[in-house]
Amino acid sequence: MPELPEVQGLVDFLDRRLDGLAVETLELASFSVLKTVDPPPQALEGAPVDGVHRYGKFLDIDCDGTHLVMHLARAGWLRFSEELPRTPLRPGKSPIALRVRLSDGSGFDLTEAGTKKSLAAYLVRDVQEVPGVARLGPDPLSAEFTREAFGALLSERSSQIKGVLRDQSLIAGVGNAYSDEVLHVARLSPFALAATLTDPEVDALYEALRTTLTDAVATASGKPAAELKDAKRAGMRVHGRTGEACPVCGDVVREVSFADSSLQYCATCQTGGKPLADRRTSKFLK
Repeated sequence: MPELPEVQGLVDFLDRRLDGLAVETLELASFSVLKTVDPPPQALEGAPVDGVHRYGKFLDIDCDGTHLVMHLARAGWLRFSEELPRTPLRPGKSPIALRVRLSDGSGFDLTEAGTKKSLAAYLVRDVQEVPGVARLGPDPLSAEFTREAFGALLSERSSQIKGVLRDQSLIAGVGNAYSDEVLHVARLSPFALAATLTDPEVDALYEALRTTLTDAVATASGKPAAELKDAKRAGMRVHGRTGEACPVCGDVVREVSFADSSLQYCATCQTGGKPLADRRTSKFLK
């Protein structure tokens, strides 16, 4: 799933590439992907692109006051082409859900792999009309996201820190991958309770959150859309690296699996050498 750094990378790429262009057409191959009915897709035809922005994991293209807001979800992606084919999209015949053609013949497709479809697009006059955007918590890279604000947020949460970092209503843009990375850098167990963290632990977590995301955004910036996924995978320390050596201590990277996701961590760096119980083999996490 694209998270804050990859979405920011897409924003930076599209903001440069779409500068001075207008939308020619918006074409739907999956009618369910568009979650709004007013304005209609035809409202974008001929509209100049005024800018591209990010809200958490949401990508927003401002077209003369009409906003095309997209959430790529678990298996969605944006595929840019310098010259789009002129053949009409055929619903159900490819992974393409939506196509935006630009005034110079270039454009992009939104694609989604797999059978579980959660890719979403919205056409709105105000970005806050998108329910997911309206619910977002603060952006962790914003000036307003201070150590004091972060500490106050954690002090009110008795849930596990991994879930707090992923909760979009609390912190916007962090998902499964970067929460694993941040917790590894901070040397904290993903199952530590947020409200019980000591001041030094909150300091370390805040610093890890800001530096990990800042470094990942810097890595993504300037890369074309086609290269962002590989750049993300290459930069991971523990996420997606079950069975490999921890780059800090050399211990094996371990995994805890859930119904529809998993997390990765290093026991030596994060849990005092104690492996965490896996839900596949134990009902209890200690």
